[in-house]
Amino acid sequence: MSNGSNFWVIGGEFGSMNFHKLVEGSAQVKGPFKTRQEAEEAWKTLSEENRHRAGVRFSIVEEPNRAVTPA
Repeated sequence: MSNGSNFWVIGGEFGSMNFHKLVEGSAQVKGPFKTRQEAEEAWKTLSEENRHRAGVRFSIVEEPNRAVTPA
């Protein structure tokens, strides 16, 4: 369950199977999604669309909450 933060699906095509560095120009960012479930649905769609490309990988990340300091 979300505590007010956003979720993002990030990834793209990696240059090798160690998945450390994206191929330039292949980065993709989808979101923000209000719930993890929405992000998982987007992740599943992207993953299925690219399943034939072994060097493509996507992950779900949660945006950290930022503390709001009253002025």
